[in-house]
Amino acid sequence: MPIRNRFSEMLPELSAFRRDLHAHPELGFDCFRTASRVAQALREMGCDQVVEGIAKSGVVGVIKGRQAASGKVVGLRADMDALPIHEATGLPHASTIPGKMHACGHDGHTTMLLGAARYLAETRNFDGTVVLIFQPAEEGGGGAKVMCDEGLMERFGIHEVYGMHNRPGHDFGEFVIRSGPFYASADEFEVSIEGRGGHAAKPHDCIDPTVAAAQVVLALQTVVSRNTDPVAQVVVSVCTFRTESEAFNVIPQRVLLKGTVRTLTPETRDMAQARITDILTHTAAAHGARAEVNYMRGYPVMVNHAAETEVAMKIGRGVTGRCIEGPYNMGGEDFAYMLEERPGAYIVLGAGPGAKLHHPEYDFNDEIIPIGASWFVGMVEERMPAP
Repeated sequence: MPIRNRFSEMLPELSAFRRDLHAHPELGFDCFRTASRVAQALREMGCDQVVEGIAKSGVVGVIKGRQAASGKVVGLRADMDALPIHEATGLPHASTIPGKMHACGHDGHTTMLLGAARYLAETRNFDGTVVLIFQPAEEGGGGAKVMCDEGLMERFGIHEVYGMHNRPGHDFGEFVIRSGPFYASADEFEVSIEGRGGHAAKPHDCIDPTVAAAQVVLALQTVVSRNTDPVAQVVVSVCTFRTESEAFNVIPQRVLLKGTVRTLTPETRDMAQARITDILTHTAAAHGARAEVNYMRGYPVMVNHAAETEVAMKIGRGVTGRCIEGPYNMGGEDFAYMLEERPGAYIVLGAGPGAKLHHPEYDFNDEIIPIGASWFVGMVEERMPAP
């Protein structure tokens, strides 16, 4: 199951399609132009069914094999949304919309799945049905959960589901995967620490929320260093520290902190939430301030299923000869919701040198399109072999 020659033939057209998506990025659930282009492409290639409007702008295409005696249905998923980042690539196909760019390669994921869809529609060399899932709102919106909540798995009879992500900075063409927990849960917290503002020259007349907030930031690191088993993985990051005043001589009334928490087990997740809430509340109180805490659970841990992971690894090795068991990834991925609904696996594809994900100079490497599309096709033909 090497790289299919057909994808090399398609590459100029697929690359042009990908670059058009890159030039017209859309955020969250509002991926209407992208969805329209995807749906049109699916219809032109002869999909048996194309459904639009799931999770607002999600698209699903259905391709039946030459036979359907197995009754099996395999889902393949790609994400479509971009990020609120100002692009700095200077490329001819750079974003035409200020403040929005495809900085995570979802334009490439969509294109790889469309390439695979065309090949599968042409050959239909499998026994069963393929469901092509083009999902909005992966970047924080939980589009995968919304699609599942709207009955995606039941409506299309999906038995198992697979997804993929590119990784710049990793060896070109090498696949990375691991069984069990792979990507971390991604929670957020927001806290407003209120004191008593006043003149900077008279701190004794005030309750300084900046001092309380600074102590909170340091104390939160003990969740990792003193509350977590040293062999477990936890990340606690405070990413926003903002006062209501920019004056050099005013102690503010309040400080706003925002951060993220990444864990890999439900037990560690529960512990982290409890300890963070306690630290925020009591550290502020120790300084005479008051903390209002909002802790928001985000994407769950993404857990690859064992048997399906073995198959995904086998196909990866068949495509490029290189597929390794990778380390845990503390990033979040809402494909976790689909893997809670059905067995399946999520794999990473090395894209070679280049700016990292979520960087304003990132661009998807079109040379991996044939590799990713070949993996998608290989999974279908392996899981639903033609008689």
